[in-house]
Amino acid sequence: MSDTARARKLADRIRVVVAETLQRRIKDPRLGYVTITDTRITGDLREATVFYTVFGDDDEERAASAAALESAKGVLRSEVGRQTGVRFTPTLTFVPDALPENARTIDDLLAKAREADAQVREASSGASYAGDADPYRKPGEDEDDEEPGTDGQESGTDGKGSPDA
Repeated sequence: MSDTARARKLADRIRVVVAETLQRRIKDPRLGYVTITDTRITGDLREATVFYTVFGDDDEERAASAAALESAKGVLRSEVGRQTGVRFTPTLTFVPDALPENARTIDDLLAKAREADAQVREASSGASYAGDADPYRKPGEDEDDEEPGTDGQESGTDGKGSPDA
């Protein structure tokens, strides 16, 4: 097993090498506007997975770019081996990144939430409180002058201020 820091550095280096090689050396007309988003490498440094996105929504462009990447895999692996200097050059596997689809799904969910919030705001704009505007009692405010449970007399007196006899 190798060090995870070394694997991470090698993965970053592979991402840069593949992106630069695609930009400078690969002249395949099927290759659309491809962006290398991430690279992950196994712990034994034998297999590297390269994640990519293709600009645009056309499925034909994505399929053509995937075919172009598969055909350029040998050139890309040779360049990775030459520029990284590792004993065993990792095999490259290209996987379309799901990030754009996830972002689109999140945007759709946020739009639905905004619509629901707008409907609630519209429904509550002309509404009034079900009870009083301020349902809480404040100290010092008495609704009745008398306390509950008394008949207007103080306990222990006959009503004239003298104690009961």
